Amino acid sequence: MATRARHPDRREDALSRERIVAAAVELLDAAGEGGLTFRALSAHLRTGPGAIYWHVANKDELLGAATDAVLADTLVAAAGRSPEQAIREIALGLFDAIDEHPWVGAQLSRLTSQSATLRIFERIGRQVQALGVPGEEQFHSASAVLNYILGVAGQNAANARTQPPGTNRTDVLGAESAIWGRLTPADYPFLHAVAGQLRDHDDREQFLAGIDLILKGITNGRADWGHGPDPR
Repeated sequence: MATRARHPDRREDALSRERIVAAAVELLDAAGEGGLTFRALSAHLRTGPGAIYWHVANKDELLGAATDAVLADTLVAAAGRSPEQAIREIALGLFDAIDEHPWVGAQLSRLTSQSATLRIFERIGRQVQALGVPGEEQFHSASAVLNYILGVAGQNAANARTQPPGTNRTDVLGAESAIWGRLTPADYPFLHAVAGQLRDHDDREQFLAGIDLILKGITNGRADWGHGPDPR
């Protein structure tokens, strides 16, 4: 009786949605969104496209699932934290996730209706409410935090991607700092003064300092909320 030939390169273990998503994250990390195709994913998993479509309908769904998987820990509720601490924790979690997986920043910025973005915005918004921000100011306050996180974290990741492989961050900042230091103080007094800070700064600390400035503005604004316009 004839027997079915076994493909020597075909994986025999069960294909699951979790394995597909994990493989998609690997491809995205290696080559970005352009490198994630169902053909490449099939080759990576050593299976046929039909088996993948059984679990994932299309690339958009796959990108959403990969983003959710990368941000799973970031989206865990910050129990027992003050609103300020919770926002800082959310911000740093997103910064680190986008730094490690640069494609995530583009996914979160593409559509605010994506499930991951909605959950992040909801978490930030709840902390803004807990800070006592009045209803009419909550949307702007939460938006300022979210837009800062996505903008700075995404730009940081983009800057890293534009550098040639093997580039040393210290050397890059040192060279740029030297350019700033050579600027004419009369024309560029600020850049000339902070050139040394550019050379020595830590991206993560700088990012968190910006979050703290936004939070300070939100909390200081509480003194003026609820008051009408100045009658003078």
